This record gives sequence, C-alpha cells and structure tokens, in this order.
Amino acid sequence: MEKLKNNPIVKAVGTQRLIALLALIVLFGFFCIASPSFRQYTTFVSIMDASYYIGFMAIGVCFAIMTGGIDLSIGTVLVCSSLISGTLFVRDGVPLVICLIVGVLLGTLFGLCNGLMISKLGLPPFVATLGVMLVSKGFGSIFTKAQSVSWPQAGQPGGWFRYIFKVNYTDVAGNQYLIPTGFILLIIMAIIMSIILNKTRVGRYILALGSNKEATRLSGVNVDKYQTIAYVFSGTFAGIAGLAYAAIYSTLLPGAGGGFEMDAIASVVIGGTSMAGGTATIAGTIIGVYIMAVLKTGLPFIGLMNYWQQLITGIVLVIAVFVDVYNKRPHKRAKVKKETTKK
Repeated sequence: MEKLKNNPIVKAVGTQRLIALLALIVLFGFFCIASPSFRQYTTFVSIMDASYYIGFMAIGVCFAIMTGGIDLSIGTVLVCSSLISGTLFVRDGVPLVICLIVGVLLGTLFGLCNGLMISKLGLPPFVATLGVMLVSKGFGSIFTKAQSVSWPQAGQPGGWFRYIFKVNYTDVAGNQYLIPTGFILLIIMAIIMSIILNKTRVGRYILALGSNKEATRLSGVNVDKYQTIAYVFSGTFAGIAGLAYAAIYSTLLPGAGGGFEMDAIASVVIGGTSMAGGTATIAGTIIGVYIMAVLKTGLPFIGLMNYWQQLITGIVLVIAVFVDVYNKRPHKRAKVKKETTKK
C-alpha cells in the first residue's frame, strides 16, 4: 500500500484532481464577479440541472476510458433510451415504473453490444462505439417515427419521477424554492462506483486492463469478461442519464445527443483519469462534471454562447491530456533507467 501511495502516477492523479478542484473554484468565482445576476439561487439550480446527465454519463464512461478505450455512443444512447421509454409511456400507456426500467436496460443493452464487439470481435473501441452511436441514433428515430417526445410534467399523471431530481418547496411565507434533489442521487451513485473501482475485484481488474492488458491476461484474469463489464457500466449509466435528462429538459428530439459524450469524456479526463488507461478517479470525475456544468451555465451570463463552451472545453481537454502524458514520461524514463542499471 505504501508503494502504491509513492507511485509517481498515483501522485500525479492526486495533483491533477487538486488542480481541477482549484480550477472549479476559480471558474465559479470568476462568473460571480463578472455577472451579478450569476449570484442567484436559480443559477445554482441550473448548474445542478446541467450536472445530472453529464455526471451519470461521466461515471459510466470513466470505466471504459480506464481500460484504455473510449465510448462515443453514450450521448445518442442517452437520447435513444429516453425517447423509447418516453414513447412507451406517452403513446402506448405502459406503466411509468416499467418505462424507467426499460430506459436503463436499453442503455445496458447498448453497452453490452459495445463490450462484446470490442472484447470478442476485437474491434477498436472507436469503431465499435461509433457504430453503436449511429445505430442508437437511428433506432430512436425509427421507434418514435421521427416525432419528439415530451415526458409528463410535475403534477401530471406520471410526473412524480421528476421529484427524484428536483422538488418544488414552498415555505411558510409562501416563497417557492426548487430543491435539486438529483444531486443526492448523483453523489450516491458516485460513491457506489468509487467503492466498486477501489474496493472490489471487478474494479481492480478493469483498471488492470488499462495498465497492461496482456499481463492481466497472463495472470489468469478473464480480460474479455471485465472489458465487457466496463462497457456495460458505461451503457447503464447512459441509460440513467437519459432519465435525468428527461426529468430536467422535458422534450427530447430524435437524432439528438451527438456531442453530449464530449462533455462527459472531458469531465473524466479533466478530473484525472488517463486516456491511456490504468489510472482513474471517480471523485476527480465529479469535479470535472461541475467544471463543465459551471461553464455551460455561466457563459451566457457574460454574453458568450454555447459554442464558446465547446472552444474552451476543447482547449482544456487538450491541456489535461498533455498533463497526463507529461506526468507519465518521468515515470517511464525512471523505469527504463532502473532496468538498464540492473542489467
């Protein structure tokens, strides 16, 4: 354990997570200073709203990335699962609880398809998940006949599911407040997946795949099984993110979702998870999620449109990957030097 704490890569992840936290604080402070209207409770609620679907996607895709892979399908899987489950309720009258379960299971199914194509067929993760991205995008449109889907509003029959993510509270003076209860669910899921990552065999083996897949195979681990599980996690959380998105934004459009995955992937990398695999942090991922949510919410307050968020996110993502690569170089050089000295 002491050797693990002294590992330079582990230390680098901790440093990057601290930098991400400081960046979040500075970013939030900047928007508070730049725009007085940003300093409102409703803005805080908007940040929470934006964090839910990004957060659930990020938690899931973190497991795919820590294997050294990627999942480009989570954005369209999010929309597809929500479109289909919403259509089953609105159009076909299926009980809402069943529809919610179907939405999550659809995400799991797409994740399973990704995992099997990558582990069993040997397809590159980029190609496999790109294919599933297109399939899910088309499937959602076909199932809904290219019609938008509006989930029931709070107070309407079936609208109770929105209270999972946001509750309207009225105090004794008659003032109404929106309570972002989805934050509790997001943190609970983050804690659960952090325990799975750090305290269970599943998490350790998935992490080992990213460090050295062949060595993990030679040690007797069923690498195909655990690689598939990583993508099942990614798909399942995309399905959960679909429900969160429907609860906050109400109407879903067929063919949407492309680009959602970039916010989630950026959150994971900014938080300290390596794109090369082998190192990961759920806590850092959540910090990255709120950096994305604050950017998404705060930029319009200073007169910048969403495309500025894309520009800034791209720059920050490149910097985060560069820092990750730079942090690993000294470790590699030290390792080579040590082996050379022994010879």
